Amino acid sequence: MRKIVAELFSSLDGVVAAPDQWHGPYHNDEIERDIQAGLAAADTMLLGRRTYQEHAGFWPTESGGPADLMNDIDKVVFSATLSEVGWRNSRLATGDLAEEVARLKSRPGRDILVTGSVTLVQTLLRAGVLDELRLLVDPVVVRDGRRLFASDGDRLSCSLVGSRTYQSGTISATYAINH
Repeated sequence: MRKIVAELFSSLDGVVAAPDQWHGPYHNDEIERDIQAGLAAADTMLLGRRTYQEHAGFWPTESGGPADLMNDIDKVVFSATLSEVGWRNSRLATGDLAEEVARLKSRPGRDILVTGSVTLVQTLLRAGVLDELRLLVDPVVVRDGRRLFASDGDRLSCSLVGSRTYQSGTISATYAINH
């Protein structure tokens, strides 16, 4: 069965929103290669509305390397407000999230990737359908911003399945979600 893998940038203090405001100084070729490898290991991407709109406003006009991966992958967009999606290989998910994800996971294929889309990742965690969480933790304390885990949520047990330290000081930590 396929697995759903979420990949998010995080600050040391757990902020995952708006990495465009703080991740830049830590991004390097090593990180980019690993991000592209994760994208190449997937054949489907799940996106929330905001991340879809950000990506669809940039990637379709780009080509080569990561742009080809982003443009060619099948994209499933979860949104209660969008009525259509126009980016190549995109479709709007109209049914129940858990049912849609179960259907996708049961089909043959490679990983199903979620990049960014914090609200979607939180929903997948609450529904118990996220299999793996990759956090790219930058050596910066942002202090203010949205965190992946709320203080009022249920306990979540994870197992470390991989880690790497980059020259920039960023740490990649990959966790299997223990269901």
